Amino acid sequence: MLKKITFTLLFYISIICISNAEITLPAIISSNMVLQRNTEVTLWGWADPKEKITIQTSWLRDAIKTQADKEGHWRIELTTTNSKAAQSIRITAKNELYLENILFGEVWLCSGQSNMQQPVKGYSAQPTYGGLEAIVNARNPNIRLFNVKKHGSTTPLENVKSYESWAEASPVLVSKFSAVGYFFASKLQQVLDVPVGIIHTSWGGSFVEAWMSEEVLSEFQRVDLSGTNEDTKMNKTQTMLFNAMINPLIPYTLKGFLWYQGEANRFKPNEYKELFPAMVKDWRVRWGGNMPFYFAQIAPYMYTGNDVYQDVQNTAFIREAQLECADLIPNSGIAITMDLGDSIWIHPPKKKEVADRLLYQALAKTYGLGGINPDAPRYDSMEIREDKIQLHFKHAENGLYAYEGEIRNIEIAGEDKVFYPAQAKIEKRQKLLVWSEEVKKPVAVRYAWQNWVDGSLYGTNMLPVSSFRTDDWELDQEVKRSK
Repeated sequence: MLKKITFTLLFYISIICISNAEITLPAIISSNMVLQRNTEVTLWGWADPKEKITIQTSWLRDAIKTQADKEGHWRIELTTTNSKAAQSIRITAKNELYLENILFGEVWLCSGQSNMQQPVKGYSAQPTYGGLEAIVNARNPNIRLFNVKKHGSTTPLENVKSYESWAEASPVLVSKFSAVGYFFASKLQQVLDVPVGIIHTSWGGSFVEAWMSEEVLSEFQRVDLSGTNEDTKMNKTQTMLFNAMINPLIPYTLKGFLWYQGEANRFKPNEYKELFPAMVKDWRVRWGGNMPFYFAQIAPYMYTGNDVYQDVQNTAFIREAQLECADLIPNSGIAITMDLGDSIWIHPPKKKEVADRLLYQALAKTYGLGGINPDAPRYDSMEIREDKIQLHFKHAENGLYAYEGEIRNIEIAGEDKVFYPAQAKIEKRQKLLVWSEEVKKPVAVRYAWQNWVDGSLYGTNMLPVSSFRTDDWELDQEVKRSK
């Protein structure tokens, strides 16, 4: 009898608590946020089932009324403007929420692994060039930052568990924030003269599989999360980061995405060419738009086994896969980093240059600023000319360039598939002629085809040519570099 009374009492207490539940918002919606300007944006949250809700904004004359569904979820669309004035939102139900100091501007989400995560102040013993100067000049109320902290989940979450809420850029905040994300925001805000909001959600060492939803990843591999616990390496576990660090941000209205990841998947370049485009497509579908997706190629670095050649330990193969993803992913662009690597640090300090190259993509392709050529020249086709090979390039209308005319790390092979160091010269400003006295009947050329290499070939926009090969020889075929 006592158990029955206790159960009944607990039941009625739970009913009272539910009926008095306050209206709440996801962490991403708060005071100080940036809403994408001059478009329809989404607000959402939770309340009592069927509860009536009124939203009054400082920029719309009429209040908007909505009602939570039977599970207590609600969602509305609001039209924003180009106003640069600070705005406010009042949400009223059983309780009242007041959001202030809201700006309309450009909102970008940046994600990936440790090179995106690297803060403006740098890592231990690994600096970010220009970081101290950026921190000193960081105070800017027109740049707002939101940081999702590391967390994983076996199921999709509705809200982020740990985060640093929207706040105006300041030295303390910027010092800890993603360097690529902040440098991108700072220059974009300067060029467009509008507020900019950056949402950062990344985790060092993460596999692309961790950022994919179970529904999409299941199309490529069996998803098995059994046995996961607090000791699980969440950044290396299927779907865990999507569930905890991406899903709770959907459908916050964005302009586009920035991505810097690939090292963790470097041993499976062919698989990456399938998974990465599928991830991008899935994110876009869930956000409800074909937003631009700009990503950075991993930079050269002296990985273990730097003398490998025809082997997946050679990161030229993952750089090639990333380059091909730029063709596989619509409305995308790639920042080539062949000249930005560091032989002994996997986290090269030149993060501003990476951010600038992502910005060039956005300014030219998303914002339509004329006169900007954001793409590095890219190998297109070859022509055998007796004992030499002539290479043709896309995106090289204004020509190729090499410091002092020296093109290093270029090799040529005959039908025996043995590559020899080659000489090369720029021909007719837009083509490359390659040859070696050791190869009388050449059939293939490779450029910068190794882990650590310092790029030496550029376009006249000073963007470096990616490592490339003219052959399609499979990894299990015998291909050698001459001694």
